[in-house]
Amino acid sequence: MAIEREIKLALPRDQVEAALRWLETRAGTPGRAVHLENIYFDTPALALARAKSALRLRRTPDGWLQTFKSVGAAKNGLHERHEWEMPVAGEALEIDALLRECDEAGVSTALAGAASNLIPLFRTDFTRTLWTLDVAGAQVEAAIDRGEVVADVDDKTRRTPICEIELELKDGDETALHTLAAELAQALPGLAPDDVSKAQRGYRLREG
Repeated sequence: MAIEREIKLALPRDQVEAALRWLETRAGTPGRAVHLENIYFDTPALALARAKSALRLRRTPDGWLQTFKSVGAAKNGLHERHEWEMPVAGEALEIDALLRECDEAGVSTALAGAASNLIPLFRTDFTRTLWTLDVAGAQVEAAIDRGEVVADVDDKTRRTPICEIELELKDGDETALHTLAAELAQALPGLAPDDVSKAQRGYRLREG
């Protein structure tokens, strides 16, 4: 298990190019772009959402990953979550492997109870441009995500755009996240803290 700490910032579309230039200058190197396709699962009664957790299958350039997260309350764009992530053989969940790793009692109970009744609920499809930055001795992964959330509901396809910056702490003190977010906000006045995760946006999209 890992604890994921990140600050999420909503990025206006007209500031994307400025954000790309700023992060490239700050890092001293061009960003690395990867395409990520994600499928989110829950039961028809949304048992995982009620347990404040999220289950995702992700296709990356290097293969498939499954991720299970406990979703805590975010504040001022700061998200803190318990996360279990592991590679899988292909486009299929391996729930037994997750259950062996998941050591948070309430969350693992919810996953075990939902395992036999999981269905795909919505997808996210986006390009992530990545940099690794040194911030006051800490290591922060900065990412610009651009794409969309897609949900098929009652034979209709609903879509909502993704355009955001994520700053994830990889090593060091959490203060580095706030320092980098403040630098970005000064350079890009249109940025705003975003307390809504991609998973939460997907659930909201399904609800209409």
